[in-house]
Amino acid sequence: MQAMILAAGFGTRLLPHTLLRPKPLFPILNRPLLLLTVERLQNAGFSRIIVNCHHLGEQIVDLLQGMAGVTVLLEDTILGTGGGLRGALPHLHDAPLLITNGDIYHDFDFARLYAGHRQEGRRVSLAVHDYPRFNNVRVEAGRGITAIGTSGEGCLAFTGLHVIDPEVLEDIAPGRYSCILHRYRQLLALGEEIAAVRMHGYWTDMGTPADYLALHGGLLTGAIPRWSEIGGEEGAAFLCGPGTRMEARPEWEDWCCLGDVDIGAGVHLARVVAWDGVRIASGCRLADVLLSA
Repeated sequence: MQAMILAAGFGTRLLPHTLLRPKPLFPILNRPLLLLTVERLQNAGFSRIIVNCHHLGEQIVDLLQGMAGVTVLLEDTILGTGGGLRGALPHLHDAPLLITNGDIYHDFDFARLYAGHRQEGRRVSLAVHDYPRFNNVRVEAGRGITAIGTSGEGCLAFTGLHVIDPEVLEDIAPGRYSCILHRYRQLLALGEEIAAVRMHGYWTDMGTPADYLALHGGLLTGAIPRWSEIGGEEGAAFLCGPGTRMEARPEWEDWCCLGDVDIGAGVHLARVVAWDGVRIASGCRLADVLLSA
């Protein structure tokens, strides 16, 4: 089975943190989300994985270099989801392609989605779920998806997970920016059916600092299912990296996730995520914040 991770975006809603690293490399409990996603796909049976990148793409190239079965495509200019997929076409086998955004965390079953696409027999299958903040895909019983970019009754959210037959990409102009949803709208206008696969469970696109913090809070308190690839002790609400140096153990409340950081004395932390290299000065009282370095 083959899959592609879209990891080229700028992550503007997460500025200034995305000036330091691309959003797919934001750590989840101190491990890069992109690496966790690759491992999760491999554990689901995907032996061929393509990753496209652009913004701070050298970091992604360095992280994945040498991983068996993984091909990284570094885009000189941003191509969008459609252009990025079109650029991968020469690297694809003649078999369905599972596509996932590089900035989402969920508990959906990759292999089940892939198998469902094969059984459905349509060229495009979109995974959808009920997420009112993003519900803009109209789904009708027996017809699948009938409109993209709309609102109202019968609408669900596109999860960023889809499976396509690669031939769908052939009509996208190579080397030019485009959105894959535009291609799907073209197919609908031509009368082609697009399958809707209803997914249930947890999902977030980790699009804002608040989303990122909420994900950590849920993972550390057990409210959100933890991927086995993350590892670590479940139920431990305070996590710090092995290289952390403390002048004194901080006071903390609710949960905290710290990488390899330096912590002064008299520190109080509540619902804080801090990346490797952060220095928390003595006497700081911090709450509901992402600290990057």
